[in-house]
Amino acid sequence: MQLWTGLGNPGPQYAMHRHNIGFMAVDAIAEVHGFTAPKRAFQGWVQEGRIGTQKILLLKPGTYMNESGRSVGEAMRFYKLTPADVTIFHDELDLAPFKLKVKTGGGHAGHNGLRSTDAHIGPDFRRIRLGIGHPGHKDRVSPYVLGNFAKAELDDLTDLLGAVAAEAPWLAAGDDVRFMNEIARRMG
Repeated sequence: MQLWTGLGNPGPQYAMHRHNIGFMAVDAIAEVHGFTAPKRAFQGWVQEGRIGTQKILLLKPGTYMNESGRSVGEAMRFYKLTPADVTIFHDELDLAPFKLKVKTGGGHAGHNGLRSTDAHIGPDFRRIRLGIGHPGHKDRVSPYVLGNFAKAELDDLTDLLGAVAAEAPWLAAGDDVRFMNEIARRMG
């Protein structure tokens, strides 16, 4: 089993925030691949399904971003998984908007959801870095990530989320490079 977690903040007021693109990604995967309805567990919401031959548990922590690791750690321990079985989908300031990179391990670069996850399970999990771009100055970061995507960005956002869901079988199979390449091809 693999545990795929989208990072975000719970509640409708946060739904379209750039910081919630991780939630959006797992929602798109659940919809495209016919996962079960969400149920409360592990201080969040889980959905179960299969992608290819892999059983996947999707998790959206309900703990708010800064405590995401509590939820991830609880689910990981319950299923006796290792950090290598965990994939985290998150917003990435240091990538151009709607670009995607996959990376295993590394630092948190000031991302509180990654910092919390690292504190609870260590750094050796796979990260799906979903580019949101940088507002240009560090003083503008908080209002930027906690702001909604602009109307002009919604088509690109929809395209990226659709590509992530469509190409998820490569991720499930452990072919991170093919996953990245197919998404880049789709995004043109």
